[in-house]
Amino acid sequence: MAQYARYVGPNGIVHTGRVQHGKLQDVPGDPEILDLLNAPEAVKRDLDLRGGRYQKLPIEDATFAVPVQPRAMRDFLVFEAHIAGMKKTEGGDGSVPPAWYEAPRFLFMNPWSVLPTGADIPMPPFTQRLDFELEVAMIVKHTVRDVPIEEAHEHIAGFCIFNDWSARDIQGREMSVGLGPSKGKDFANTLGPWLTTPDELEQYREGDRYALDMSVAINGEVVGTDNLRNMSWSFEEMLVHASRDAWVGAGDVLATGTASQGALSERWARAGGELVIPPLQVGDEVTMTVQGLGSITNRIVETASPGYTVPPARRTYGDDRL
Repeated sequence: MAQYARYVGPNGIVHTGRVQHGKLQDVPGDPEILDLLNAPEAVKRDLDLRGGRYQKLPIEDATFAVPVQPRAMRDFLVFEAHIAGMKKTEGGDGSVPPAWYEAPRFLFMNPWSVLPTGADIPMPPFTQRLDFELEVAMIVKHTVRDVPIEEAHEHIAGFCIFNDWSARDIQGREMSVGLGPSKGKDFANTLGPWLTTPDELEQYREGDRYALDMSVAINGEVVGTDNLRNMSWSFEEMLVHASRDAWVGAGDVLATGTASQGALSERWARAGGELVIPPLQVGDEVTMTVQGLGSITNRIVETASPGYTVPPARRTYGDDRL
């Protein structure tokens, strides 16, 4: 079918565009992308024929909005090499926990923190170890529950690049309690630059995976690469697991989790905790590129939050009650 984007026009109104030949072509009526993908075939053909009559904007000149506004986002852990790398930290030997192999585990993320490519990312307060996560997000096409594997492909609207920004020092403290992450991750996620429909990626298909080269760069220097074929579960399998005895909504994000070498924290863990690549600083620009999906870029800027805090816990359970 196509690649569809949401972008901000010169009048400040968000429009829908189709990406073709390096340009954004307007889609008549500016339908939401999911509405467009779920429209009858005759309607889609008509919009394609009439598209681009009023605007053809070079993508390098576009100000993008996020392609969809998810109500829920699930972040999985489907790259085995990344898990093995992370388990080398704090004295670990790189052994992947047996429970990881049982099912594609995930955590929920904050859908209110989704930002487009090109948006500034304010440095979160209280962190000295800002990091990124190179991922691919699947966008769900229909609201579903208990999806069987043979039907899962019917409910995939398309794919975007996803960056799960992470404050690693805050995250580490939170997860030591046995819960989280929370404030270490809820401040920003990048989703974009546009939505690529599955048929656009058929040329890259290998079985139930897509062989897409992935890379992440800091200030133009590539610091990590992987290939999407290295997922240990397919997108269809992720949807089956997420929808078991639970609703997954149209427009929801199911993200792969970090690719191998897709986060500075993995590099640090593999180096025994040494910060072999420094944490992100104000002024740094992070670019993620995935074959067939485009690129997203964001710059780190000064902290915007006043950083309000709460006092430590009031102890209510003392030694006299043990």
